[in-house]
Amino acid sequence: MKKLENKVAVVTGASKGIGAGIAKSLASAGAAVVVNYASDKTGADKVVAEIAANGGKAIAVQGSVAVKADVDRLFAETKEAFGGVDVLVNNAGVYQFTPIEAVTEEEFHRQFNTNVLGLLLATQGAVNNFGDNGGSIINISSTVTRITPPQSAIYTGTKGAVDSITQVLSKELGPKKIRVNAINPGMVETEGTHTAGFIGSDFQVEIEKTTPLGRIGQPDDIAPVAVFLASDESRWLTGEIILASGGVR
Repeated sequence: MKKLENKVAVVTGASKGIGAGIAKSLASAGAAVVVNYASDKTGADKVVAEIAANGGKAIAVQGSVAVKADVDRLFAETKEAFGGVDVLVNNAGVYQFTPIEAVTEEEFHRQFNTNVLGLLLATQGAVNNFGDNGGSIINISSTVTRITPPQSAIYTGTKGAVDSITQVLSKELGPKKIRVNAINPGMVETEGTHTAGFIGSDFQVEIEKTTPLGRIGQPDDIAPVAVFLASDESRWLTGEIILASGGVR
């Protein structure tokens, strides 16, 4: 029996990158997976097709985690398809590095609405749909909370909030048998880091120099940690912030 057999997992922002890697790994471990996406239907459908081709079960559900009506629909469609929820991976996130002189209200709200409000709304939806046996919530944060790079005040602020919320909710939801943990990746090669210009940049070179394992990460480096936190193997862990960064801290 696979370690996530008969479990249902919702992964937000799972059409590409770390989220897609986690969704596919959860499915390989036996979970039925809901691949949430905001705009990249093609990417989400591709993830679902890959899961199905490997004998897994998955559906794609569009919705912005920053919009409560979308989150309500996400969990309604999850319940209709699979009957319940056992695991939530709060992966959806946006980022942009901006010097303080260029910070705008719009950019502040764009990042905080998805990275913080979206996490809270999705968590609320999961809590309302977990069964009597509770569940596992896995928040994807970032090692920027440790290395605090220049020009990342907004983004690092959102992830600092995620770390704190993780610990608050682990205490608040523990009595309901709901575990809440965070994974804080270092730099990971994804479509997003390519688009942002990080891959091949001086920033990447500097990260690799200061990473004990000497390289940046791949989605497959992060996904097994999520599978562990989703499974009963981590049943005694809650409120933990796990640095999945090759040693960067």
